[in-house]
Amino acid sequence: MIRVLGLAAVSVALAFTVVQPARAADSELIQGQAGTWLVAPESGAKGCRLTFGTNAVSSGYEITGADACATPLPALATATMWNFTDDGSLAIADAAGTLLMRFQQEEGSPWQSEGGNPTWLLPALGDVDHVPTAASLAGAWRIQRPDGKLVCDITLTTDKDPDGTAKMSPNGDCASEIGDLKLTLWAAEGFGLVMLGSDGSSLSFDMKPDGTFQKSEEEEGEPLLLVRK
Repeated sequence: MIRVLGLAAVSVALAFTVVQPARAADSELIQGQAGTWLVAPESGAKGCRLTFGTNAVSSGYEITGADACATPLPALATATMWNFTDDGSLAIADAAGTLLMRFQQEEGSPWQSEGGNPTWLLPALGDVDHVPTAASLAGAWRIQRPDGKLVCDITLTTDKDPDGTAKMSPNGDCASEIGDLKLTLWAAEGFGLVMLGSDGSSLSFDMKPDGTFQKSEEEEGEPLLLVRK
């Protein structure tokens, strides 16, 4: 998970001492992080895009596009650099080296902050400027082949089980590849959606720029789409 630190706690102490330019051996890691990212609240509120570069500046690497954050995320409006910290976090700072936001990442999950208002750091997806929420995704959906052939109609709800995970249910008969998974729960994480079965099975989807979902590349089997009915 990502932690957002208060400016009072870091403005003097940080001086970006925890963020140093990457060694040559880390250049592949830096290159892999370069590109345009969406920083957006978990609440579904509008976020902003930042472009992470590979040119070294001060104690990190350049950030451009921060002016777009002035309204949706004013805390990032002065961002000029990014880098990885010694503990594996990703830090965003201003020209003076003051830490503005810090993110952490658990294996298999996106970069996320923690605190009063959790925030995602995700590879930009088309013109999408916010992340979906459980409430916005709830409703009737169809799992289908890319050619449109129906595989299973499902309903995603906001009702939760005792552990706090949202419930889902199939509507009628489903093809065995879905029916055999015994899917009963679902969760959204960033631009990802995962369905969970009562026997420990799961099925993951990744959001597309048009708001539909496609089966994650890590999943085995034939490609599937998840579209609203």
